Formats: sequence, structure tokens, C-alpha cells
Amino acid sequence: MTKLNRENLFTLEKYAEVRPEFRARVMAHKKNRQLQIGPNARLYFEDALTMQYQIQEMLRIERIFEAAGIQDELDAYNPLIPDGTNWKATFMMEYPDEDERREQLKKLRGIERHVWAQVADFARVTPIADEDLEREDDEKTSSVHFLRFELTPQMVEAVKNGAPIHMGIDHPAYTHAVEPVPQNVRDSLAGDLS
Repeated sequence: MTKLNRENLFTLEKYAEVRPEFRARVMAHKKNRQLQIGPNARLYFEDALTMQYQIQEMLRIERIFEAAGIQDELDAYNPLIPDGTNWKATFMMEYPDEDERREQLKKLRGIERHVWAQVADFARVTPIADEDLEREDDEKTSSVHFLRFELTPQMVEAVKNGAPIHMGIDHPAYTHAVEPVPQNVRDSLAGDLS
């Protein structure tokens, strides 16, 4: 997939005009790009549109209009756009209660290495996690991780031809699966593959 550049972005002034419609379009798009795995884990699959929205919001909030600042945002978010042979996702462990979250994150160290995706009957794919920075320490993991699922050419072809996708987590303290992934999410993920 193509990475974003300055020409893909709205100016701050134009974004103020189109933001309500653009935001509604992105929120509708995101409904097909998230997957709940068990009661407390969710994958938010990123693409060019979700990253454009993220960049536009950062530029708006920070009032960034200079070329260097805009390029910094592009450089930060472009790596989260799939490359045509992979899926990229923000992985979140969601516990509304802060005390419970703190306790669970201690038990869930390494969970990002136990997430998996499977296309049809191919072998499971575990993601490359947190390429930007380490999100775990000796005591606990983070509630947010960034994952990249690399697929073989055969898997890409199978997905493009309608094969089912299964996803799950097999951590000793959290084991859940979605088999198969709902059709709307499957079709959206197929669109990430070239």
C-alpha cells in the first residue's frame, strides 16, 4: 500500500471544514477493522485511512502547519500502514478498572508474542511486536502494543480468494480465539493485501 505524503493531507483550515464528515467516514470504516478477542483484548487494524485520520488529528491538536512538523507526523505514522503482504494492528488489553488492569498486566507479560493469525489451514502467524520501542519491563507488559503479521505469498493469495481468517491469543493467562473472523473484518483485511 502507498504511504501517505503531504499531498494526501488536508490543510488545518480545510480539515476544520471537512472534519465532521471525514471523522464519520473514518469511524464507519474502523467498525470493519477491529476484532475483539475474548473479554479484554482487541486488535485495531490500521491502514492508510486510519493513519491519515490519526495524522490529521495530531496536526489539528498540536496546531502543526510547518513542513518539518508535518513530515515528523508522516514519519511516525506511515510505518503503521500495511505493505501489501501484512496486517498491522494496534493491540490493546482493555480493563476499565485501573486496579484490575495493573494486576492483569503483571500476569500478561509477553502476551504480544502469543497473539496469532491463521489463514485457512496454513500455519499460524505470530506477529512482530513493538518495532518502535520496548513496551514491557520486568514487572508488567503495556496495555498497548503494535503488531505486524507477515503473510506468505500463498496466504495472501488464499485471503484474496476468500479463505477464512482465524485469530486468537494463546497466552497461559489469556487464551481466546475468534474462528473464523467475521466476514466484514475478513473482507476489510483482504483489502490490505496486494
